[in-house]
Amino acid sequence: MIQTAALLGGTITGAQVFLSGCTPRKEQAAGMLEVNVDFLNRVAETILPATEDSGGAKAARVGNFMKTIVTDCYSREEAETFWSGIEAIDREAEERYADAFMKLDADQQFGLIHALDLQARNTEGHYFRMMKELTIWGYFSSEIGCTEALRFNPTPGRYEACIPYNNEPDWTG
Repeated sequence: MIQTAALLGGTITGAQVFLSGCTPRKEQAAGMLEVNVDFLNRVAETILPATEDSGGAKAARVGNFMKTIVTDCYSREEAETFWSGIEAIDREAEERYADAFMKLDADQQFGLIHALDLQARNTEGHYFRMMKELTIWGYFSSEIGCTEALRFNPTPGRYEACIPYNNEPDWTG
């Protein structure tokens, strides 16, 4: 796993997903079924908002992606850290703005998310770092992320179906 983390630049928390695959853990999933996907979508949309050229993380349904990966693939400890982040964000919103995260305006949400990002940058296993990594992974592996945000080239070069076949190549030019 250390080699995998080094290969990936140590950027993805829960790297054992790549080694063990995504297998649901019933005891873990049982308590996580009521996760607020709208909350996760709002956090993700604050990280990667829609632009004139591409849809944002909410349009890519990154909240559902995060819920699935954390519930099905993360270890119990990683999942507990992630899920506790939802409550931590709401607590931080209450402390800063005297309201729940979902009731804040876009500028307040951005300010809070930016502060959490600065706090989590050098902290391995921080709940917000997990949310940000999953947002980026989910978005850029979605159809919207691949086709609208990235330069999408479905087939390199040009496809020509009808090219005459000649047994003797013409080397003259």
